[in-house]
Amino acid sequence: MYNSNMNVLKKQKDEKIIKKILKNHFEEFKLKYWNKVRREMRDQIENTVIKALNCGNIEKGYIKHKCIDCGEEYIQGFTCKSKFCTKCGRKYSMEWAEKQVENILDVSHRHAVFTIPEELRVYFYRKRELLKDLQDATYKVLDSFHKKKTKGDYELGVIAVVHTFGGDLKWNPHIHALYTEGGIDRNNKWFKKLDFIPYTYMKKVWRKLVLDIIKNNFRDRKTRNLINKLYKKEFYVNPERRLTNIKQATQYIGRYLARPAIAEYRIINYDGKNVTYWYENKKPKGKREITVNVLEFIGKITQHIHPKGFRVARRYGLYSRVKNKLSIEILKLYNFMRRRNISKLIKKKNTVKKNFKDRLIESFGVNPYICKKCGKDMILWEIWHYKYGLIYNVLDKSNYKRIIYEEIIEKEISLNTTTQIELF
Repeated sequence: MYNSNMNVLKKQKDEKIIKKILKNHFEEFKLKYWNKVRREMRDQIENTVIKALNCGNIEKGYIKHKCIDCGEEYIQGFTCKSKFCTKCGRKYSMEWAEKQVENILDVSHRHAVFTIPEELRVYFYRKRELLKDLQDATYKVLDSFHKKKTKGDYELGVIAVVHTFGGDLKWNPHIHALYTEGGIDRNNKWFKKLDFIPYTYMKKVWRKLVLDIIKNNFRDRKTRNLINKLYKKEFYVNPERRLTNIKQATQYIGRYLARPAIAEYRIINYDGKNVTYWYENKKPKGKREITVNVLEFIGKITQHIHPKGFRVARRYGLYSRVKNKLSIEILKLYNFMRRRNISKLIKKKNTVKKNFKDRLIESFGVNPYICKKCGKDMILWEIWHYKYGLIYNVLDKSNYKRIIYEEIIEKEISLNTTTQIELF
């Protein structure tokens, strides 16, 4: 069905640098460095890269809109929906942040970063499933203070997001935590504002919990000696920012959820052999440039692809599925008593999910489904996939009821037979 000689095709922008690098050198990377990639991750990395390379490729499938007045066509290829893809990762983060508005409690939040010493990073590379233990430990640090160090045994809400890279692209696992400044009492009746946690306490508890993870999973003598040494070292916890409203909180933590290891704008030069990129250095503060061999660059960005099914974001306490709805109702009463605002007692309306067209208009101020020639609305005309052939055509209504929106089609059809990874 696809015809490379179609008269009217969607105008493609210049090929992205990262996609060009992967297209030119990924097979070479496999030949030279595949033995350095952990065996259990090879299929996942390869499938993810292939999906990203085929993102938007109309030879793999497309959705066509057409103006019935003048015949103008707009064709878009299927997206890969991979968090590794710079475009799809950004879309995923935006959708996640919008969805969380319904569940985030209407109180002040704090964003904190929990890091581990450089000596321990390799352990979480060798056993990536332990990244979940780091998320659990983040919640335990905050929960222990609210239950043991305050009068009232309060439970707070925490969303813990795993990040595995720093600006220089090295393997650097750490946790971004969004947590409520306060909690609900043990009787589930009232919210108590608690805006202060001694960070010396947080660092000590975090250090113990992280070292316990290592101690319980690695029992060799070298690791035991390292653990004894690190008990004397300070583990860094940074309460970066106070967030005072729901939208601000969700957008701030959402930016860490599906962000690719490096954005296109940070790549300064690619000459076919080497890649030069910059990052913000913290100490001393300022921009730094790095030039690496192109195969090393591919290794740096692909090492941050997560195992299939891994949950990047986890919810705890008041944000767990079991307690979230009850917490929202309690907060309505709390806010009413505090502000005497009856609107806080009224249930929030569900947000309307934005479709692909809405997001394009919001991001770029352009509606691609308006005909450029005559200004009329285009209609969904045709959907085609390279494996399944013609799926929908406006002149063939036999499957019309099954196909309503482009989003439904994109969910039903993947670019290969492998199930698309869902991170949470």
